[in-house]
Parts: sequence; structure tokens; C-alpha cells
Amino acid sequence: MRNAVEIVGVNIDNITLTDAVIKMEGYLDGDRLNMIFTPNSEILVDAVKNIEFAQILNSGDLVVPDGIGVVIASKFYGEPFGERVAGYDLMCRLIELAYIRNKSIYFLGGREGVAEEAAKRLRQKYKDINILGVHNGYFDDEEEKLIINDIINLKPDIVFVALGAPRQEKWIFNNRHNLPSKIAMGVGGSIDVVAGVTKRAPDFYQKAGLEWLYRLVKDPKRIFRILKLPKFILLSLYDAKTK
Repeated sequence: MRNAVEIVGVNIDNITLTDAVIKMEGYLDGDRLNMIFTPNSEILVDAVKNIEFAQILNSGDLVVPDGIGVVIASKFYGEPFGERVAGYDLMCRLIELAYIRNKSIYFLGGREGVAEEAAKRLRQKYKDINILGVHNGYFDDEEEKLIINDIINLKPDIVFVALGAPRQEKWIFNNRHNLPSKIAMGVGGSIDVVAGVTKRAPDFYQKAGLEWLYRLVKDPKRIFRILKLPKFILLSLYDAKTK
């Protein structure tokens, strides 16, 4: 039975990283597409304002709490999450699974050359990892049809979609009946980290739940995105108290 907490209208799985990996193993043995979403505070604020986006997140087969704000909010509802499940960590574990079990991967998204660099680095780290194809995140409707046909022909087991929220979640949802894969996961900027374009916060920031602060220091222009964190805390506190 699925153990989830409804936070500002979105069901978030109360799950550990280890148990999430076990679920993904099961998905890879299955015969249908499973959608994995990794909402943080910023994404959930957007979902409050966009009911269609909230419904898409609620259609996910695995929806993990990616962000310290979401973990804090779970306490307001009396069902605290055991841990934060970072999207980047989940992506890395899924890549390891793909390598160990010889499952195939397709990368969609990122700036020009980023997906190629991510694939290159992974091939250096995991000899013979099966990456079937890549494509950047800049495409029009006509090119999108070619991308989907490419994925249909290649039949990758896993599609990592790095188009940014909510575009990546909407893309996965809208194409869920077209993708011949076992898993489609929205990974946002995680592909940049895999490609070495950006660096992840040091362990201290991760363990202290301060990755947002590290990102802000590195990129002060993120301030408007970071300001959604206190807004989300207030929204979730009000929502929890009025249930």
C-alpha cells in the first residue's frame, strides 16, 4: 500500500531513498511506463497556482520529497518524512541500476551539448553503459515529433527528462502513452551536475538542508526562486491547520 502525505494538494510519497530504489527495480521488471516526479518547495508553490500541474504530479507513480522545505512541511501534517529524497541522488541510483542490470537510457533536455557531455562522463565511469540517445531541450513541435519517434524506435528502458518544471512533468504526462519505456523521470538541473556544468553543494550543505543557500551564493539571481521557500512554508502550514 502506498504511503503518501498530501501537501498543499499534492501526494508526496513518505519513502526513503533505499525503498525508492527498490520500487524502481520493480518498475524495470514491469511492462508499463512509470512516471517519477521530484517536487521541491518551488514546484509545489507552482502547483498550488496551477491545478493542472498539481493533477499531473498526482498522477506520478513515485513522487519524492526533493527539498528540505517539503520535509519540514510534512511535520505540519503530523506525518513527518523519514528523510529527504533528493532528485539528483535518485537519478544517480537509477543510473547505477541501469548499468548493473544492463538497462538502456535516453537523455532529453539541457542546453546544447549538455546531454552529450553527461553521456560521455557516464561512459567513462561505467564501462559499456547502454545510453541509446540524447537530445537537448530546445525543440519545436515538429522536432518533438522526431524525438518521440526516435525514442519509440530505440525503446530505452529509462528516459531522463531535463526540461525544467513544469515543462518536464507535462511532457512526460502528455507522452505517457507514446513512450515504450519502463521509467520516465523529470530530473531538471541534475543533468547539468552529471555533465559537470554545475557542481552540487558540498556534503555539509546537503546534510544541513542548506543546498538552497549554496546555490544562492553561487548564483544570486536565484533569489526570486528561493523566496518561494518561505511562501511554501506558510502555504503548507495554513493548509495543514485547515484540514
